[in-house]
Amino acid sequence: MYFVANWKMFGDLRTLNSLDKVIKFSKTNKKNKFRIIYCPPSTLIRPLSKRLKKTKIEVGAQNCHHSYDFGANTGQVNSRMLKSVGAKYVIIGHSENRQLGEDDKLINLKIKSAIKSKLKVIFCIGETLGEKRKKRTNKVLAKQIYNGLKSVKNTSNIIIAYEPVWSIGTGIIPKANDLLNSISYIKSKFRKKTPKVLYGGSVNNKNIDQLKDINIIDGFLIGGASQSSKKFIDIIKKTFN
Repeated sequence: MYFVANWKMFGDLRTLNSLDKVIKFSKTNKKNKFRIIYCPPSTLIRPLSKRLKKTKIEVGAQNCHHSYDFGANTGQVNSRMLKSVGAKYVIIGHSENRQLGEDDKLINLKIKSAIKSKLKVIFCIGETLGEKRKKRTNKVLAKQIYNGLKSVKNTSNIIIAYEPVWSIGTGIIPKANDLLNSISYIKSKFRKKTPKVLYGGSVNNKNIDQLKDINIIDGFLIGGASQSSKKFIDIIKKTFN
């Protein structure tokens, strides 16, 4: 089971002290098989990877520039730069970035660049509320998968994160049957090797009891709740209870 903490625009060097609880928890709870990945802002990747060096907790980034090569892109960070400071994963295609103008073509370029840098990709897909109401969820997911992974021959380093746009930050999660159907559909789009499929969107230590019962979910991409070590640990504990 994957537990990916997407810190979004949160945290400074002092915030890293709060991770001591998670580090201790990961070392003392070895009976359950789980993988913890922290995706902080780029400013914290290096100090966080140093802090987690002697643990099994891994570090990822929240996005990257589409160009593998260095260039005149002020304020941008590419996959090679992320890899060099300790990132092993990168989130690509998050709806918050799609809303800022990222389209499937740009996301596809970013995924290719990340794979070239030997980063594992957490590829976010999901429908809007309007698309859901029009019963277009499967069509939207199919298009995002096809276009986002176009010409990507080896998907062994791809993890899919299903995040309904209407669920992110709203506290509303899909009904169990809808979630089961969506994740089953996503997995059906891969014939050779089915990637891990995570669920993201308002995951917290209260609704995890509902989500954990959907046994085809391979883990969770957790936003706001991951900023609290206590809530994050609670989510992991309750997943296995």
